[in-house]
Amino acid sequence: MIHVPKIYNVLNSFNPIGLEEMDNVRLMDRIDTKYLLPVNRIPELLIKMDGGYRILEINGLRFFPYLTTYLDTDDYMFFNQHVIGKPERNKVRYRKYEASGISYLEVKRKTKKNRTIKWRIENNLTSDKKCDDKASDFIKNFIPQKALVLKPVLINYFKRVTFVGLEFDERITIDYDIAFSDLDGNCINFPFIAIIELKREGFGSRSPIVSILKEYPVHPTGFSKYCVGTALFNDLRRKNAVKAKLLLIKKIENEYYRCLNA
Repeated sequence: MIHVPKIYNVLNSFNPIGLEEMDNVRLMDRIDTKYLLPVNRIPELLIKMDGGYRILEINGLRFFPYLTTYLDTDDYMFFNQHVIGKPERNKVRYRKYEASGISYLEVKRKTKKNRTIKWRIENNLTSDKKCDDKASDFIKNFIPQKALVLKPVLINYFKRVTFVGLEFDERITIDYDIAFSDLDGNCINFPFIAIIELKREGFGSRSPIVSILKEYPVHPTGFSKYCVGTALFNDLRRKNAVKAKLLLIKKIENEYYRCLNA
């Protein structure tokens, strides 16, 4: 993919920020706003961002591979909470930082005030792909439903670059090289799409990235990797609720290949 070297070249122009300093802007209780773009437009976006953001750098690396394993119940309780638009909903996942090998168990909650709150502990799935006692107790602290039995249902891979604002308490993440697989090893790849996520204290705070994205134009859109991937692999009763997102992905794919062939 010809756009990937271009992304890496632009990343080198940003001033770096280390992990310890970036933790001052952890934003574990925040407002999330997502945008989708064809990945070949990311180098241009990065050029416009330079000067307003610093890039996370760890051991000389500026992009990082992630592996996420989502958990759900047999009847896909978390998926259904999301697609029916339940005002307060949860998500449970293991996220492994491939560069370091560290894995966290995370519980994410979308509140009635449209805030995202995240809690996590360092933890791994057991060798037979189950939660150990520590993980089960952690999950029960935040999702206290009786007889809640969770199992891995979806795996997601992507690469991420992370930026921190110079003047505002905000983080920008850009995910690309996105792929999904089910537990049987069947894979679906989306190499043409990039997901930009703005994480900040509230809607009222200004953000340079918002002004930049208006130039394209591209509009905020709710987008759940978990729900999209789950709908792709499973014939669930409410999967049609994700149809609009799948059509948006197809539109971006068409734009991506149209630009390549221009």
